[in-house]
Amino acid sequence: MTIEINAVKRDVKGTGASRRLRRAGSVPGVVYGGGKDAVTLELNGKELFLQFRHEAFHASVLSLIIEGKKENVLLRDFQMHPVRNTIQHIDFQRVSATEKIHVKVPFHFLNADVAPGVKVGGGIVAHVQTEADVSCLAKDLPEFIEVDVAKLEIGDSIHLSQIKLPKGVEFVQLAHGDDAAVASIAKTRGGVSEAAEEETPAA
Repeated sequence: MTIEINAVKRDVKGTGASRRLRRAGSVPGVVYGGGKDAVTLELNGKELFLQFRHEAFHASVLSLIIEGKKENVLLRDFQMHPVRNTIQHIDFQRVSATEKIHVKVPFHFLNADVAPGVKVGGGIVAHVQTEADVSCLAKDLPEFIEVDVAKLEIGDSIHLSQIKLPKGVEFVQLAHGDDAAVASIAKTRGGVSEAAEEETPAA
């Protein structure tokens, strides 16, 4: 599924102009990279937020349509209003079909309820990481990465090297020799996991 975002070029710049745009229900933005000049943008606030709240918006190649012309981009930065939970500004980066990109992709954890460490041992699945930085071509970018914990016993962990990735995709951490844990099965003690107890400093 391709997510499309409509935008128009914004000629007037500056803090005052951005404030007026927000009052009118629009969001100021910018697209840059790809060997082209940066272009300031104006986007419909309601339309943008409907797309923004989906997980895939944050970890997919997006189709940015500027006055009828399409460009493949990634979400690179955004600012939210601290009270109203509205988007104040958004940045996109152009992507090339031939150059690898680095993107943080979320993990989707599967089969926690049937893992022996949970079903028999009474433990809980501790998510050590909820996302990871991957490197791949834009066409190979997955929306999420599945982590199957079905075989984990109490005390077991699953590491980056044990996760099956789509063809052409690699973990940046693993490429640098860091085979980090992604999830583990922790014992519970009085309803609180031992892992959580260890992370809580003594008073």
